[in-house]
Amino acid sequence: MNAGRTVFSQLIEHLPHKEFQKCVARYGGDRYTKEFSCWDQYLAMSFAQLTYRESLRDIEACLKAVGGKLYHMGFRGSVVRSTLADANESRDWRIYADFAQILISIARPLYVSDPLGIDLNQSLYALDSTTIDLCLSVFPWAKFRKHKGAVKMHTLLDLHGNIPTFIRITNGKVHDVNILDQLILEAGSFYVMDRGYVDFKRLHAFTLASAFFVVRTKRNVLLQRRYSQPVDKSTGVRSDQTVILATHGSATAYPDSLRRVTYFDAVTGKRLVFLTNNFTLPALTIAQIYKKRWAVELFFENTTWCTPSYVIEYQRAASLNSPLVGVLPAFFPPRIARRPFSAVSMVRSHRFAWLAIVSTESAGRWS
Repeated sequence: MNAGRTVFSQLIEHLPHKEFQKCVARYGGDRYTKEFSCWDQYLAMSFAQLTYRESLRDIEACLKAVGGKLYHMGFRGSVVRSTLADANESRDWRIYADFAQILISIARPLYVSDPLGIDLNQSLYALDSTTIDLCLSVFPWAKFRKHKGAVKMHTLLDLHGNIPTFIRITNGKVHDVNILDQLILEAGSFYVMDRGYVDFKRLHAFTLASAFFVVRTKRNVLLQRRYSQPVDKSTGVRSDQTVILATHGSATAYPDSLRRVTYFDAVTGKRLVFLTNNFTLPALTIAQIYKKRWAVELFFENTTWCTPSYVIEYQRAASLNSPLVGVLPAFFPPRIARRPFSAVSMVRSHRFAWLAIVSTESAGRWS
C-alpha cells in the first residue's frame, strides 16, 4: 500500500515521463516556458478528464481546493485558468498526439490475449463514427445544417481491450465511407462496420490487402446467388450463401465473390443480412463478429462526453486534441480554450475530483 499518496499520483506514476519529454523536445513545447510546463498542462487536463471537469474555472477551483497536495500529485507550477487557456491555445497538439500513440502501443499488448467471447484468433476492429452537436452561433465554421452545427469523430476501435487505434475529427458533413480511404489495413485482421460503410470499390481494397470485413448490407444491393451451404437454423442462422454483385457498376468495383449470411435475432425479432469476404469461419461466428460492433457504440457513450460549447475550440481535422474531452481517456488532454467573458460559470460538484485526490491512507480509514 502506498500510504499517504493520492490516487491521481499513483496513476500518473505509470506514465513514461521520459517518453513524454521526448515528445516535448521534438516540437519545442517548453521553449520560452518559465513556470507552467507541458507536463503541468498534461496533468491538469488529465485531472479534468478523470474527474469530469466542465470548464477552465472548474479545473482551477478544484485544484486550488487541494493546493497543499499539488506538488505530490506531480505539479511543479501553479494552475491558473488564464495560463492554462494560453497553453491550450498556443502549444503544439502533436506533443499529446504522439504521446497518445506511445501509450496505445504500451496498452495494446496487455490486452492482446484477452478473450473476445467468440472463436476468433485474429485481431478484430470496429469502425464507426459519432456526431457531436455544436452551437452554430458560437461555431459558424461547423455548419452542418441550416440551423445546426456539428463535427464528426471517426474511430477505429481495437476490440481487444476496446482501445482506439485511429481517430479522425472532421466536419459533420463528411460521410462515414470516406474514412475507409485513410485506414492502414492490417493483413489477416477483421474489420466490422455498419451499413454506412458499404462501398464496394473501397471494400475491395480490404480483399486486396488480405484483410477481412464484416458489414451489414443495404436493402437496395442486388446480389445473385451462386452456392448455398447447409446451416443449423436453431442457432439463428437462416442462410449461408456465396453471391456475386448483380449490377454492372458494383460488379466492376468488386469483381470477386462475396459471402452472404442471414441471421434472425430472436430477441429483437429482426432479420439481419451480412456481407463478408471471409469464406472459412462458421456462419454463426460471422454473426457474432457483427454483434461485437456494439462495443464501439459503448465507447462513444462512455468516453466521448463534451465540454460546454463555450469552452471548446476546434483546430482542424488532423488535430487529435480537439474538441472532445475523453477521446482517448487519460492518453492525452483535450483542447480547451479560454471562454468568453460573457459566459455563465458552470462549476460542477467537487465530489468526483475529491475521489481522485484522496490518499490511499485516508481511503483505508473510510472503508
